[in-house]
Amino acid sequence: FSPGLLVVAGSFAAFRLLNRGLERLVPPPPSARHKRWKWVLRTPGGKRGTAGTARHSQPLSPCRFYLHPELSNDLVSTHPPGAHSLVAVSVGYFLEDFVDMLCNQKLHQSWELLFHHSVVIICFGIAVLLHQYVGFALVALLVEINSIFLHLRQILLMANLVHTTCYRLNSLINLGTYVVFRMATLAWMTRWLFLNRHNVPPAAHAVGTAGMAIMTPMNVILLYRLLRSDFFK
Repeated sequence: FSPGLLVVAGSFAAFRLLNRGLERLVPPPPSARHKRWKWVLRTPGGKRGTAGTARHSQPLSPCRFYLHPELSNDLVSTHPPGAHSLVAVSVGYFLEDFVDMLCNQKLHQSWELLFHHSVVIICFGIAVLLHQYVGFALVALLVEINSIFLHLRQILLMANLVHTTCYRLNSLINLGTYVVFRMATLAWMTRWLFLNRHNVPPAAHAVGTAGMAIMTPMNVILLYRLLRSDFFK
């Protein structure tokens, strides 16, 4: 039994309670009332909020590398308690988000995100249970920095604010952070797995390689959709 599982369970419960509370506190605009559950989860401070409360890992992941420089030199075996707990909290978040989508969306509407979350939960779950690859998981969490602007975009769309300066500005920032924190991070992680293929056990290397093989095409497709929607209309 790993104490990390308690952190995962606590994270799941906390985000679940936060979700229920915000459903009563944050009224959606008329244009978003038919998607109330999605509006609540994407408002500032919400579970997928732009303020960073729920996308907890964006500011904290770089901080962990600053507080624990040894993580940069050893992404496999180094696991400071704070860094390990951060990964465990992330597993709880993705589990709760997974359950939310299952309960509120039809499978054909959310299968891509469900698949994405399944891959993340498996890979991060290994790091939590084995106390290994915590640094590598923290690198992966840098991807979520872009989610602040990705979900702000969704809020603006649901509020019918597409033709505004705010939306245009967010589109530019969203594209920049997408390239830097998603595509560049995934490329670096793929390169690291290739260069360290002889230093990582075959089973773990296979899981990591499969994760990159799934996540990279998904993010390339999403980048194409963003470009087509916001810049190449």
